[in-house]
Amino acid sequence: MTQPHDHDQHGSQPQDPRDPHGQAPPPPGGGGPQGYQGTGQQGYQGAPHQGYQGVPQQGVPQPWQQQVLSPQDQRNYGMLAHLAPAIAIPLSAGTLGFVASLVVYLMYKDRGDFVRAHAVNSLNVQIVTAIGLILSTLLMVILIGFITYPLICVVAVVIHVIGASKARNGELWSPPLTPAFVR
Repeated sequence: MTQPHDHDQHGSQPQDPRDPHGQAPPPPGGGGPQGYQGTGQQGYQGAPHQGYQGVPQQGVPQPWQQQVLSPQDQRNYGMLAHLAPAIAIPLSAGTLGFVASLVVYLMYKDRGDFVRAHAVNSLNVQIVTAIGLILSTLLMVILIGFITYPLICVVAVVIHVIGASKARNGELWSPPLTPAFVR
């Protein structure tokens, strides 16, 4: 003999709209855990999904947003943009100055106009220095490159020291004999 079943053929929803405790079952399509039998047990009552919420709230910095540096920090990092290559040039025979300028530029270019201007100047000086060092290397075949190579390194260090001094004093500056490859 068969008895009437309280559940439909899938066993997920009771036929009676209320369970024995007088509570309504979860809505179809997932209000409760899988296999909900309407036995009066409370289903999952956790927090709602906290996924993407659209446009970020104003005033709340997001991880991908970088805050603008204070004027003093901009001067300090502008000075670093020149001092790092000025130190790297003599230590690496001119080869790592470009890397130092590029690292400072990439890290601080979006952190303020002042620091960006000095990082761009530093990078442009290093591009001109790299071109001069490559030409000097080629000129070593006729021996003049042995004079121009260290001379270019010394001039680049002096330009960077002047740039660091200008940045420390809060002055914008365009280095001499340096076209704007990077803007």
